Amino acid sequence: MVYRYFYDCEFVEDGKVIDLVSIGVVDEHGREYYAVSAEFDGSRALPWVRRNVLDRLPSPADPVWRSRQRIRDELLDFLVAPLRDSPDERMELWAWYAAYDHVALAQLWGPMPALPREIPRFTKDLRQLWDDVGRPSLPQADGDRHDALVDARHNLARWRVMRP
Repeated sequence: MVYRYFYDCEFVEDGKVIDLVSIGVVDEHGREYYAVSAEFDGSRALPWVRRNVLDRLPSPADPVWRSRQRIRDELLDFLVAPLRDSPDERMELWAWYAAYDHVALAQLWGPMPALPREIPRFTKDLRQLWDDVGRPSLPQADGDRHDALVDARHNLARWRVMRP
């Protein structure tokens, strides 16, 4: 059995560092997780990221703003909770253009060896699956928003159209 998660990360990157801004995760059963890092360096953001991501984040007074450590701890608990009583289930992670998202997620724990064993070492790529299954028509994104939770929900909707 497979327990699938669909996620998206917003991040600041400069070609050397991928700095998590926010993460949204949904599963097939309606559970959701969303957090904004209180520790990213917005001064390194390119103008497009400032305009389309940073300027649209919730107010810093919103409780979704958390330390990276708290995000890491809550996210691990969120991901493994449904699997604790199901030893035969394995976790799958899915994202659209997944490579950078996986690095942003994994870096919450530091170097790759520190990633908890329960979390896969790779994220399956919805964009690649879309190409592999013949590029079917997909649901439209929610406007120009670049909100990690909205995008994670959209990734689940895409997968439901393409599921093998």
